[in-house]
Amino acid sequence: MRAYEIRRPGMDGLRLVERPRPQPGPGEVLVRIRAVSLNYRDLAILRDPLARGIALPRLPCSDGAGEVLAVGPGVTRFRPGDRVISCFFQAWEAGAIDAAAMASALGGPIDGVLAEEVLLREGGLTRLPTHLDFAEAATLPCAALTAWHALVESGRLRPGETVLCLGTGGVSLFAVQIARLVGAQPVLVSGSPAKLERVARLGAAATVDRSVRPDWEKAVLELTRGVGVDHVVEVGGGGTLARSIEATRIGGHVALIGILAGGTVDPTPIMRKSIRLQGIYVGSRAMQEAMVRAFEAAELRPLIDRRFRFEEASEAFRALERAEHVGKIVIEL
Repeated sequence: MRAYEIRRPGMDGLRLVERPRPQPGPGEVLVRIRAVSLNYRDLAILRDPLARGIALPRLPCSDGAGEVLAVGPGVTRFRPGDRVISCFFQAWEAGAIDAAAMASALGGPIDGVLAEEVLLREGGLTRLPTHLDFAEAATLPCAALTAWHALVESGRLRPGETVLCLGTGGVSLFAVQIARLVGAQPVLVSGSPAKLERVARLGAAATVDRSVRPDWEKAVLELTRGVGVDHVVEVGGGGTLARSIEATRIGGHVALIGILAGGTVDPTPIMRKSIRLQGIYVGSRAMQEAMVRAFEAAELRPLIDRRFRFEEASEAFRALERAEHVGKIVIEL
């Protein structure tokens, strides 16, 4: 069966290879992958896997959707023909994250899902939402679950609360949709007027164009009558965190998800405003199951920018690198 391996660091290090067809052992499920979605993490790993301690060759990508081909001894939750999606962490089924869960991340410490067939743990799968196709469902395991964990599981988001979402990446757009699902008011900040226009249909209560308002945190305060937002889905890290904290109300919640903008953090404003700053790294299988139920009930659909064929995987990564997309980039098999 065909699979992609990272053979060496860099954008040219991805190679299409032939591997033996895997056979499920005890507690394992063999899945025919039908779609894989890309995350910024996948690009970062492809660029420099060795800096992350990843042994090569490695199958990349964490987010896959497909159908069960066979199950190993002891598997009871799935049977051949079931439509399923991967869990980012194969060993984080519920409860608090721990070192064992961290070591089970697909496409990093262990092989990922960019292949025609993959073996996954029975506890590292959930069913696929009934209203979504494979490509749509493949966008959920990382970006959507991260936003769900940040707002619903950690943030305990309530109707009427305000949520600040930064940029138009996958996590931020899912955060807008989840906020609307709960009945909250999302505020979206982006430096691209064209991208803001394209995501208008997702239902942001307000948008801020930081190309016009580089002091976007002050614009957010103005929108909230000087109070600040209840929640921030912070994807920039040190480079944007200070502005996010300024835009947050006293006693508010900041979910720290990304470090895309680099920089450092002064802890003083966090203390003075009694802000709860929570690091978020995707989520557990139990969280994913809850999210699937909620998305099904609301018939929530993700925004997909482009779909590539399996043979075009390298082109899909280059499209991700150009960062011109709005929504998710998906590879279909």
